[in-house]
Amino acid sequence: MDINNFRENIINGYLPLPTDMTYEGLFYNYYFDTGQSRPCDKLFCPSYSCAVTRDPFSNKTEYYLSVGLNSRLEERDFERKKLNLVIVLDISGSMSSPLNEYYYDSAGNQMRLDIRERNLAKIEVAKDAIIAIMDQLDYDDHFGIVLFNSRAHLLERMTSVSRTDMDEIEDSIYAIGPSGNTNLSDGMKLATELLDGYELNPYEYENRIIFLTDAMPNTGILGSYSLLRQLSRNADNNIYTTFVGIGVDFNTELVEDITKTRGANYYSVHSPRDFLQRMEEDFDYMVTPLVFDLRLTLDASGWDIEQVYGSPEADKARGDLMKVNTLFPSPKEEGKTRGGLILLKLKKKGSGWGSIKLKASYEDRGGYKDTSEARIYFEDARAEYFENSGIHKGVLLARYADLMKDWTIDEWEHAHWSKPWEPMVGEEDGIVIPPSNNLGRWERQSLPLTVSYEYRSLFRDFSDYFEYEMEEIGDYSLDQELELLESFSRFRY
Repeated sequence: MDINNFRENIINGYLPLPTDMTYEGLFYNYYFDTGQSRPCDKLFCPSYSCAVTRDPFSNKTEYYLSVGLNSRLEERDFERKKLNLVIVLDISGSMSSPLNEYYYDSAGNQMRLDIRERNLAKIEVAKDAIIAIMDQLDYDDHFGIVLFNSRAHLLERMTSVSRTDMDEIEDSIYAIGPSGNTNLSDGMKLATELLDGYELNPYEYENRIIFLTDAMPNTGILGSYSLLRQLSRNADNNIYTTFVGIGVDFNTELVEDITKTRGANYYSVHSPRDFLQRMEEDFDYMVTPLVFDLRLTLDASGWDIEQVYGSPEADKARGDLMKVNTLFPSPKEEGKTRGGLILLKLKKKGSGWGSIKLKASYEDRGGYKDTSEARIYFEDARAEYFENSGIHKGVLLARYADLMKDWTIDEWEHAHWSKPWEPMVGEEDGIVIPPSNNLGRWERQSLPLTVSYEYRSLFRDFSDYFEYEMEEIGDYSLDQELELLESFSRFRY
């Protein structure tokens, strides 16, 4: 739900992983006009908008469709259900390293933190994060705490907040010290055992495991597949998982794979104050799934879905079908929804136009299934056309994210090349859809921040395009992305 890890790696002079930049994380930084034109009387009401626009490098015409995420729930009426919560804390040796260093090579620059936070170890930030989570619990919530390193063990068995001495629990948390290896699977196993047999009525209780970890497993069952099986079994029993990444070396490659599971999400933390603010603003949204198994089907012979932006399951969305395992509710502001957009890049297969019939189906958190249908038309639209500011902003950010991912993939793949190489982005193909890229490192390594000469030129041209589009949209909160683009265009080793 954020790209903090992408930004913080750059601040600290590291080359981010491609998985550090997620479309849904980037979108969640901003508020979108969802294109809703009529009142929503259901828990979920999709709205659709279209755009026809040219790639800023190749000048080729591209077609986009946005799915606006609307709900009858108003923010003032939103109230999460009671929680059965297990907090799982990584206390392995890697958690003893500072936030602004890589544990395995001890390199890096200082983070831009105040003097009190600058030298904090990841374990200390994680402890503060647990306290911030506990502060959001109500008297009728239940919780337990699991610690894990080489093995998992229990700090606090499942109990209600009303029957717990919370001050005593806080003292126990602050007494924890890091050591040993990282066995994620064992932590998950014990957390699941704590929740087994608890009240799992999805209408009354939300059942969630929150992992706080730097996600660098090095013992036990290491592969994401085994963890995915456990998370999937839990999700089938209405037990969902949140991963909270601690530090710049948080392994987003592993966790991005894991959090495609139903009901799962992740955040990253780089200072206690930032996480405290996040908990105060977003905790109820973070632990309350709104919609499961969203499927959007295109009934149109001349169109395919080429790419999806704003969903972790983008790799599952091709042809005529888009799938999203879980949607979480989001706050609203001045009629716009935070991260309230999924963007589809469409591929036109023939010379004709015709309408596109859309059918959306989903399941709400109580198990109720619903469907809706709509029809859209591209026939009269010519570039540059954006139906509203929401899809305009979505297209701009999608192109920005694609360019950033293309850059990181190219730089990682050519880090040790001595001969010249050409970037995948250029005048012929434009900004390409980033290829799947598995670096295959469970324990994340680092490379110094690098912007090759070719990408410096690309970033310079794209920053001009980005600034023009930002002014057309009228959203100057996008300026943080423009500043990054301009800094890359001037990058010096």
